Amino acid sequence: MAIQGERIRVLNDVEPRADGRYVLYLLQQANRARFNPALELAIEEANRLDLPVIACFGLLDGKSGFPEANARHYAFLLQGLADAKAGLEKRGIGFVMRKCSPAKIAIDLAKEAALLVLDRGYLAIQKGWYREITKAVKTRIVQVEGDVVVPVETASNKHEFAARTLRPKLNRLWDPFIADLRPPKLKHAAKDVTPKGEIDVSDPEAVLAGMSLDRVVGPVKRFIGGETEARKRLKAFLKDGFEGYGNGRNRPEASAASHMSPFLHFGQISPVEIALAVREAKAGDDDDRGAYLEELIVRRELAMNHVFYTEGYDDYDKAVPDWARKTLAEQAEDKRPHAYSEEQLAAGETHDLYWNAAMREMRETGYMHNQLRMYWGKKILEWSPSPKEGFARTLRLNNRYFLDGRDPNSFTNVAWVYGLHDRPWQRRPIFGTVRYQSENSLKKFDAKGYVKAVERLCAAEG
Repeated sequence: MAIQGERIRVLNDVEPRADGRYVLYLLQQANRARFNPALELAIEEANRLDLPVIACFGLLDGKSGFPEANARHYAFLLQGLADAKAGLEKRGIGFVMRKCSPAKIAIDLAKEAALLVLDRGYLAIQKGWYREITKAVKTRIVQVEGDVVVPVETASNKHEFAARTLRPKLNRLWDPFIADLRPPKLKHAAKDVTPKGEIDVSDPEAVLAGMSLDRVVGPVKRFIGGETEARKRLKAFLKDGFEGYGNGRNRPEASAASHMSPFLHFGQISPVEIALAVREAKAGDDDDRGAYLEELIVRRELAMNHVFYTEGYDDYDKAVPDWARKTLAEQAEDKRPHAYSEEQLAAGETHDLYWNAAMREMRETGYMHNQLRMYWGKKILEWSPSPKEGFARTLRLNNRYFLDGRDPNSFTNVAWVYGLHDRPWQRRPIFGTVRYQSENSLKKFDAKGYVKAVERLCAAEG
């Protein structure tokens, strides 16, 4: 198997429990049944120990729910878990889902496990779960980092200044990590040892209906969750939309996007699987491949580096560089040419037709092209009463409406609007020396064509 040693960390270095009934895998970050190195390692260990494998998931609900998650996010998550459950059961792996935290279900089910396997995420809430599990579980715990191409600490042992400082490190390292992952056959199916669960996720709509959560922001039709849908979209993109990606990726009206970000956010597809498919694609040229891998690996893993090494990545005073906060503070009293409340922004009620269209796409379909995301964020800074309030507004709107909100990329992109991973530019009102983006940036693509495309997408949502 091609699970690189750098992906594996032993969190509790003891022998597997001799009387364990199964190997337990906490399916938390990587919500998929294939191309999942944590799952494949669990299967390998189970085969070595002559045991079956149980995968588990803790569903946060009500007041203890995942911060800022709403019906839109949970619908996509549950669709993906239903798909993963079916895939796991085809492989003979048991699946248990309960309404509790991931830490609680792992700690409970680990009492009868010979070995516990974790996957890895980088947000503070995830780190908290891992600490809680490591403190409480007495058997062997192994963590496998499978939702980046190059493991974060292998790529860099510090917070990187910008993409230009991380890029050469990743370029030197990534080839051995872009490797196929052949699934081993499980020796023992989990027929009679699967613990009792509280939730059957086979009907995700029924599970969603029984949850206590924010339903104002509802599910979308534009995206269906799950690894099956992710692979279907990727295949179609590489066949029909990949050629010309290098030139078309910054033109929102050109539809030169794979739309993998929601699936990556929920761990429904592996970035390594995508990278392999891109490298092997018959369409496109080296420029297209290079441009896509830049976004998939360099930009995405720069975001992982940021949240991993930044305590308070969602806090203006901690996430935004000193130089940027200083220059923004110096211009904080500048007159705003336009000022809007957060409610007006959310409703897309500004003077800017194109900004309103971007906000509508985000609000009604859960997605916005990256080229528009940057313009969208810069204008919120310009139209807010203070930089700190602008940062908070941008993050709240981002996390509420985007399917891939509450993600390392989201926290990093919002902080980028305010100077993270950037340098000082020409001084301007309101922005100081933080990079400014004007309406002229809309001339780089067919903005009117984009507005029409948004109208079609929103009409399809009903």
